[in-house]
Amino acid sequence: MRGLYDTVSKSDPLEFWANHGLDYSRVSNFLELNKKELSKVAGVSAQSVRFDHKIPNDLKERLEQIANICNLVAEFFDGDAEKTALWFRTPNPMLGDLSPRDMIRYGRYKRLQKFVMNAREESATSAA
Repeated sequence: MRGLYDTVSKSDPLEFWANHGLDYSRVSNFLELNKKELSKVAGVSAQSVRFDHKIPNDLKERLEQIANICNLVAEFFDGDAEKTALWFRTPNPMLGDLSPRDMIRYGRYKRLQKFVMNAREESATSAA
């Protein structure tokens, strides 16, 4: 059974929050998302995409959610960033043969998060 706090990663294996706040460009680079893709994901104009203190709030929130999904997956791979990145790039039959990265690019990050949460729950149940 899923717990109340299971939606947030317990650790930061990809070190997105290593410097007292989320490193937005690190998240973007990890998933190889360009400004156009980020603008679509966050629903902001491409010209407004930036990673400094003037980052649009919608982009900030979306990158926080995406960083959390990435860390949830990284925890499954024992913090291995290369395996985690490969998982995000690889088409997955359980996602309609889309890669998890494409799910994010197409704005389906909430569906991806549910998929990841269900997989974690199944993994925990089978390990018990």
